[in-house]
Amino acid sequence: MILFFEKFGPVEQALIGTLFTWGVTALGASLVFFFKSINKTILNGMLGFAAGVMIAASFWSLLSPAITMAEELGQIAFLTAAIGFLGGGAFLYLVDKLLPHLHMGLETSQAEGVKTNWQRSVLLVLAITLHNIPEGLAVGVAFGAVAAGTSSSASLAGAIALAIGIGLQNFPEGAAVSIPLRREGFSRTKSFLYGQASGIVEPIAGVIGAFAVVKMQPILPYALAFAAGAMIYVVIEELIPEAQREEGGSKTDIATIGCMIGFTIMMVLDVALA
Repeated sequence: MILFFEKFGPVEQALIGTLFTWGVTALGASLVFFFKSINKTILNGMLGFAAGVMIAASFWSLLSPAITMAEELGQIAFLTAAIGFLGGGAFLYLVDKLLPHLHMGLETSQAEGVKTNWQRSVLLVLAITLHNIPEGLAVGVAFGAVAAGTSSSASLAGAIALAIGIGLQNFPEGAAVSIPLRREGFSRTKSFLYGQASGIVEPIAGVIGAFAVVKMQPILPYALAFAAGAMIYVVIEELIPEAQREEGGSKTDIATIGCMIGFTIMMVLDVALA
């Protein structure tokens, strides 16, 4: 796999990696053709798993390399990491406040962001699309960091491991979009299309991230920390609260177990491959 990726430039690598993560999102969304509903306990576990993967990826694939790179570039490492990390959270905070979106189970009148007359289905998909912006950005920045060659902490194997990890957690996220849409009355085909569409933003964000860090290498540590902060914001703001929300007797400890498993798998992937 590494030999395959070595044939391409960083932007192309980011595009391939994020097309993979998008494809896994579509694969998860395809479960709607087999199931009309999903047990809340199972959904909690899936969301917990996604949160665990994102937490582990934020440190091992993004924040730790950002600190190492900042040191090698002669920057104040902790300050660079802190600025980038908080910047990523602030970016997602602003997007959350401005982009119209609606979380599952809520009335259209409870949509967040600027007021709009967009259809309910569009608002629902945009809520999940928000999650995928930092995921695509993280993969793109990781591949861009390898091409920049400014640090020994960035490796092609590590970038591939990150793409695989993001892909793994995108499978349950795809199902978490399409199946609830089916429960709300959408057809299976429409639910699938909306579910996979939530991942379209990943290739876009990935290409932008890779291109930016290749052209502006000094911002690379900031970009890695930025992606980490954005991912952690999503985990704390969206995934964990939703995974811990009880409904119909669902057990929230399943979400905790899922998070532990997701964290472990991503940690093993990153440490073993990178």
